[in-house]
Amino acid sequence: MDGKLEGFGALPVFVAVVEAGGFSPAARQLGISKSAVSKRMTLLEQQLGVKLLHRTTRKLSLTEAGEHYFEHAAKAYRAARDAEDAVLQLQGEPQGRLRINTPMSFGRLHIAPMMPAFLKRYPKISIDMVMDDKTVDLVDGGFDLAIRAGDLVDSSLIARPLAPLRSMLCASPAYLAEQGTPGTLSELAEHNCLVFSYSNDVKEWTFIKPEGNGAAPRKETVAVNGNFRVNNSEALRELMLRGVGIGRLPTFVTGPDIRSGQLVQLFPEYEMPSITMNAVFLERQYMPAKVRAFLDFALDYFGGDTPYWDR
Repeated sequence: MDGKLEGFGALPVFVAVVEAGGFSPAARQLGISKSAVSKRMTLLEQQLGVKLLHRTTRKLSLTEAGEHYFEHAAKAYRAARDAEDAVLQLQGEPQGRLRINTPMSFGRLHIAPMMPAFLKRYPKISIDMVMDDKTVDLVDGGFDLAIRAGDLVDSSLIARPLAPLRSMLCASPAYLAEQGTPGTLSELAEHNCLVFSYSNDVKEWTFIKPEGNGAAPRKETVAVNGNFRVNNSEALRELMLRGVGIGRLPTFVTGPDIRSGQLVQLFPEYEMPSITMNAVFLERQYMPAKVRAFLDFALDYFGGDTPYWDR
């Protein structure tokens, strides 16, 4: 095979190794073995006649030649990727591997159940989904898109709103029968309040009461305390169902429990601050057809401004 063609074929591997920071994460990102990545890098260095990478057991870094090569290789790879996206847009059916990062609870409760219908509609797309409540880097993780709640922090990403995320305060009938139902917000200080540890306001809850006649809504903030905090909404729900305490959960988790009576909404006259569930992705000149297909399908599936779990 022509050496130039062989070298160009190694570009995605080389760029992935540098951006991911190692052979193992690059292999996961590319969907190939670590040994295949190592072999590809060795062949590329032999063809170029220079050492591109310093390898140790703990760290991988670029040589001076590697830095120069990466500067041009990254541009060439992205140009090739944009060209591929442009061509695939002209083809009728979205295809290829779609790597998605999603929060644990939302992924299990709503993204995973959506997948059978999505894959049936787009049989040439394969899904690689990673569920994690921590924010990950899309480039390092090799993700095409991620599902994230709240405002976009990284300015290099584009966000497409999928659905509003509303929260409510609730408890089980057993807890309320034993401990009593709080009649005012201030009485929450006397109750065991269970919290989601990844929220921005772990130690206090904000309540919004709409006012009539066009007046601005009234906000009240209440300090809370309890004997349990956790970084997973479904684990929090489990303790609430078992009567351990009062908790604030998104309606995409509590909807079925409220309808069945297993949980009781408290202070329904108040709203709690809502955020938006977004699909975020890297800015590209041409959006890959597989990404566009997922975005359009998810938006239609969830139901827009009034998602199905809020109906």
